[in-house]
Amino acid sequence: MSQHTPLYEQHLAANAKMVDFAGWDMPIHYGSQLDEHHQVRNDAGMFDVSHMVVLDLTGPDATPFLQRLLANDVARIQTPGKALYSCMLNERGGVIDDLIVYFMETNWYRMVVNAATRDKDLAWIGAQAEGVDVDIRERDDLAMIAVQGPNARDKAHAALGTRIDAARELKPFFAADCGENKGDLFVGRTGYTGEDGYEIMLPAGRAGAAWDALLAAGVKPVGLGARDTLRLEAGMNLYGQDMDEDTSPLEAGLAWTVAFEPAERDFVGRAALQKQQATGPARKLAGLILEGRGVLRAHQKVITEHGDGEITSGSFSPTLEKSIALARLPRAAEQHCEVEIRGKRLPARIVKYPFARNGKPCTR
Repeated sequence: MSQHTPLYEQHLAANAKMVDFAGWDMPIHYGSQLDEHHQVRNDAGMFDVSHMVVLDLTGPDATPFLQRLLANDVARIQTPGKALYSCMLNERGGVIDDLIVYFMETNWYRMVVNAATRDKDLAWIGAQAEGVDVDIRERDDLAMIAVQGPNARDKAHAALGTRIDAARELKPFFAADCGENKGDLFVGRTGYTGEDGYEIMLPAGRAGAAWDALLAAGVKPVGLGARDTLRLEAGMNLYGQDMDEDTSPLEAGLAWTVAFEPAERDFVGRAALQKQQATGPARKLAGLILEGRGVLRAHQKVITEHGDGEITSGSFSPTLEKSIALARLPRAAEQHCEVEIRGKRLPARIVKYPFARNGKPCTR
């Protein structure tokens, strides 16, 4: 039986089409995925992301534990509320999951991991924590609402008022603790759409009222369908498609999330990544734009002069009005390729991503 987020009744009231996602009943759209996509690019939309897993890690060994667990270095974040994006790797350098971690205060970090990988993530983190003085608490008492778009922050403040005033001056990738109880109303200037906005964590019992207030302020609900096209246009990886346990961050366009310095920090997967870095990864993640009609989809074959590759994520881009994709290609591949769609080879261009950000195309 699927689980329900604290906002389930709000979704039903908005006539959402519900689907199973990682064991949760979640809205795929509220009538028009296309309209919802444009709503975020042009104004403000909100997503129920309460299925995501929020973990609080506390204790005297919290910092060295995370320095060992993650490919990025939490020592880089020492200002309360500062966020860090990282991958959590296996010994082979493959990605177990990608996540955001926030520095809350000394000996306290908050980590947000993917819903679809919850069980394996918790098992892996628990195994790595054996013999370490760190407490790991799953915050299933919190809900999470993402408010995204060029008008998202203004409308969030109009809806939620003085309760989130502390977030007004936030820089991107910072968060503010706005609640009376530490960590219970936490507003981050982060997101998964390529637009400005907030991700708001709040007590589950207050989520419905916050959603309704945002709705009254003109923030429209957006489902998982538009969330996927928005993140694809923004060139953001989706775990399980663009990266997995057999793909390293260097092959997934995420080398910037790996902190090889200081050299003495021995994080899980470091040796494998250093070996791959020395020779250069054989594969890279690149953007594709289809020339002409057709729709690019995951697992379609890509033919280049330097060998074959495969699309990892693909869709029609409402912003570009063309079909776009992320693809794993031979490292030397550039400019032109063909994609095999229903037995036909169709021409495509290899481009840099993101495809769109801040409401506008980055490439054509």
